[in-house]
Amino acid sequence: MARVAAGEIITITKDGVPIGDIVPRGRLGEPSYPFRTDPMGPLDLPDLGGPSLTSDEIDETLRGMGSVDD
Repeated sequence: MARVAAGEIITITKDGVPIGDIVPRGRLGEPSYPFRTDPMGPLDLPDLGGPSLTSDEIDETLRGMGSVDD
């Protein structure tokens, strides 16, 4: 019920076949997500003692990461 109170729709099954849903009051038919989708505001990131980089330096460092070379 805590998950329903948080906005999730729970599907009830019998032998693997969906037979009903538990939905938050007033939310019938609206999608529910297992993660937050609303903005959380500014992040308070800890100082880990690393170098201070500009946005351009970060972009240059990350450019090409994760790409596959042929």
